[in-house]
Amino acid sequence: MDVNAAVAAAAAIAGVLTGVIAMLAFRWSERDQKRPTRTSLHTDPVLPPGVDTVLSVLRSSAVVLDEADAVVKASSAAYALGLVRGGKLAVEPMLQMARDTRRDGEIRQVELDLPRRGTGRGEALAVSARVAPLGSRLVLLLVEDLTEARRIEAVRRDFVANVSHELKTPVGALSLLSEAVMDASDDPEAVERFAGRMQIEATRLTNLVQELIDLSRVQNDDPLEDAEPVRVGELVAEAVDRCRHQAGTKQITMAAGGTAELSIWGNRGQLAAALGNLVENAVNYSPARTRVGIAARRVTAPGGDLIEIAVTDQGIGISEKDRERVFERFYRVDPARSRQTGGTGLGLAIVKHVAASHGGEVTVWSSEGQGSTFTLRLPEAGAARDRVTDHHMPGLDEDDETEQPDGTTTVSSPYEPLPAPEVLP
Repeated sequence: MDVNAAVAAAAAIAGVLTGVIAMLAFRWSERDQKRPTRTSLHTDPVLPPGVDTVLSVLRSSAVVLDEADAVVKASSAAYALGLVRGGKLAVEPMLQMARDTRRDGEIRQVELDLPRRGTGRGEALAVSARVAPLGSRLVLLLVEDLTEARRIEAVRRDFVANVSHELKTPVGALSLLSEAVMDASDDPEAVERFAGRMQIEATRLTNLVQELIDLSRVQNDDPLEDAEPVRVGELVAEAVDRCRHQAGTKQITMAAGGTAELSIWGNRGQLAAALGNLVENAVNYSPARTRVGIAARRVTAPGGDLIEIAVTDQGIGISEKDRERVFERFYRVDPARSRQTGGTGLGLAIVKHVAASHGGEVTVWSSEGQGSTFTLRLPEAGAARDRVTDHHMPGLDEDDETEQPDGTTTVSSPYEPLPAPEVLP
C-alpha cells in the first residue's frame, strides 16, 4: 500500500513538472515570434513623414526605391512615361544611378533619351533624371520630361537661322548693287538699272521685316482684347484692294461672292492680314489671265456656326508632300518662284497663328496643275464669344480622296463653284 502511494505521488509530481515545462516552452516560443528578426527589419519600408504628400504635388515623375531596388512609391506620371513596370524600375541607367547613390550617398543627375512607349517610329523622350538618397535606406528618383522644351528650342534655332539667311540675301544684294552704282557712276543707264534693282531688294527687305513684326505680334497679342464683330464683306474688299495692282498687271480676274450679312468675331487687323495674305498668295502664284475667287458661307458645327472663307486660284497647285508643310515658317513650295514673286515664306504661318488664336483653323485643298483652295474657318460673331478659346473645331467636312486603279489619289474639293460672283476689276 505504501509502495502504490509512493508511485502515485511520483507520477503526480512528474505530471506537474511536464505541464510547467510545456507552459514555459510555449511562452518562450511566443516571445521569439514577437521579437523582430534581421529579415523583418528590412521589409515594408515606410516613407519619412510628409514625403508622400510632397511627391504627390510634384510635376516631375517620382520613384522611391528600397535597398532591394523594389519600387516603394511611384507617381502616375512615372507609370505614364514607362519608368515603372511590374513593381520595378524599367530603365537600366536610372537603376544603376540609384545603386551608386545608395552606395556612396552622392546626388547624381543625367539626361537620357528613352524610347517612347506605344510607337514604332523610333521617337524618343528626352528626360532629365536626378537621384538622391532619402533617409538611410531609400533612394528618390525624380524624372522631368524635356521633350517639348527641346522641340521648342529646335524651332527657335531654326527660326533664327532662317531669319538670318533671309535677311542676309537682300542685305548682301544691296551692298553689291551699291558698289556697282559707284563703279558705274559715269554710265547713267547702268546707274538707273542698278538703282531699280536696289529698289526691288529694299522692298523685299522691308516686306520681310514687316512680316516678322506681324508674326511676332500675332504670337504675343491676345486678339480677344480688341475683339469686335467684323463684316466679312469689308475684309474681302480690303484684301482685294491690297492685291488689285498685282492682279491688274497679270490680267487676273478677281471675283467675290456670298459675303453679304456674314460677320466674324475677332481682331479686325489680324483678320484682315490673314485674309490679305491668302489672296496675295493666290495672285502671286497664279498664271496670267486666270481667275482668283473669294467665297464665304455659313456652316453648322458643334458649339455654334462657323464662317468659311475660301480663296481659290487656278495656279500651279501644291504637291501632297508640300501640303503638309506649307504653313511652316519660311517654307516655300518653289523657292525659285518665291524669289520672283518676292515671297518671304511667312505669310501662311501668320494665317495659321491668326486662325488658331481666334478659335478657328485654316486648311488647304490643292491639285497640281489645277489650283488650290485655302479655307479659313472662324467662329461667327455672336456665337463666338463662348467658344473663341477652343482651337479645334470638330465635325467639319474634310476633303474626299479617291484612289484610282493606277495607284494615284484624286482629291476632290468640298467647295462648289463660287455663288453668283461679283467681278472686281
